[in-house]
Amino acid sequence: MKIAVVGTGYVGLVTGTCLAETGNTVTCVDINEEKVKKLQSGVIPIYEPGLDILFNRNTAQGRLKFTTSLAEGIEEAKIIFLALPTPPDEDGSADLKYILGVADDLGKLIKNYVVVVDKSTVPVGTAEMVRERIAKNATCEFDVVSNPEFLREGVAVEDFMKPDRIVIGTSSEKAKKIMEQLYLPFVRQGNPIIFMSERSAEMTKYAANAFLATKITFMNEIANLCEKVGANVDDIRRGIGADSRIGKRFLFAGVGYGGSCFPKDVQALAKTAEDNQYDFKILKSVMAVNTSQKTKLIEPLKNYFSGNLKDKQIAVWGLAFKPYTDDIREAPALDNIRILLELGAKVRAYDPEAMNNVKQLLGDKIEYAESPYGALLNSDALLIMTEWPVFRTPDFEVVASLLKNKAIFDGRNLYEPKEMQEMGFYYVSIGR
Repeated sequence: MKIAVVGTGYVGLVTGTCLAETGNTVTCVDINEEKVKKLQSGVIPIYEPGLDILFNRNTAQGRLKFTTSLAEGIEEAKIIFLALPTPPDEDGSADLKYILGVADDLGKLIKNYVVVVDKSTVPVGTAEMVRERIAKNATCEFDVVSNPEFLREGVAVEDFMKPDRIVIGTSSEKAKKIMEQLYLPFVRQGNPIIFMSERSAEMTKYAANAFLATKITFMNEIANLCEKVGANVDDIRRGIGADSRIGKRFLFAGVGYGGSCFPKDVQALAKTAEDNQYDFKILKSVMAVNTSQKTKLIEPLKNYFSGNLKDKQIAVWGLAFKPYTDDIREAPALDNIRILLELGAKVRAYDPEAMNNVKQLLGDKIEYAESPYGALLNSDALLIMTEWPVFRTPDFEVVASLLKNKAIFDGRNLYEPKEMQEMGFYYVSIGR
């Protein structure tokens, strides 16, 4: 099947590459000429484990191509995926200018029946808006389908190739058959393709991310209460996670969630509720708690230095919002670094993948180390912001020898408090 993917961001590139892997001919379209040139020359602009293998195989075999021309990209395509950014507007709503702009152009370009698929996370009613914009200029039949993505950064290739479920919103039997044909190779183990209305599919994506963000935030609230009553959030996590109604995932306390999805989607769903005169109290609390949770360790860090962080050098382990990605969008590390700099501290940071992205954002405002231990050299304390595996079992004798003070402020609960105490570290974690 010939497929076009408009947008080569995180979702578009993974989608296009994985669809090519099952034998489809995929052309990815992007207006960024520099990015397209890099992709054409084999340079992948994002870090995602396993993507390079599929990318190299399918570009070499001619199934995956890139262009800046929308007309060229959609030529003879049976399905056109819209994987375009929907950044939050000032009021929290999703900005649809990129999607609707492409919809306007598609109406002038399509010549035969095609299925246009909203792959981006979009508010309820977007499929109808896209349909209307295409119809203004279209001279042929087409359908608009909502097909939200549920990719987790760091395991996105696996998520796409072996999805828990595929959600497709359409009222067209013709589009339904085409989408089912496209996705059958991905659900051979029996996981469901769930068909529903376009509006329900759009809401499903927001509901899923908002629920997971709420689950994370609930555990952070429990952790904060644990600190007041002398309980251990790790024990509680194991105690409730064994309940099949609750499950083990997304129960780890820490310094809040970040990334490109949870913050934006929770905000957008709250705005949808507001626009429809519904007071979504839980989501308001989730956003408020997460904002404060991100910088929860700043106060104990200040207290350790008697309220004065001026000229103190703080080592930061982890800059990405989560491990196995270079994505720094809404990363808690950035909030903490901003406050540390405002308080007069110096920052020396290390992250296995995200340092180049931070350099583009912060430049020389902070130092960048070449290794985890390099970040500790002459630092007054260590602040851990991302749970990369390389940080989990360091040589604590080396850590102690490099730090000026044996002080660790752990935003991801990587170590056991009792063991840290026995080794003579001043150790602060979340909810323990």
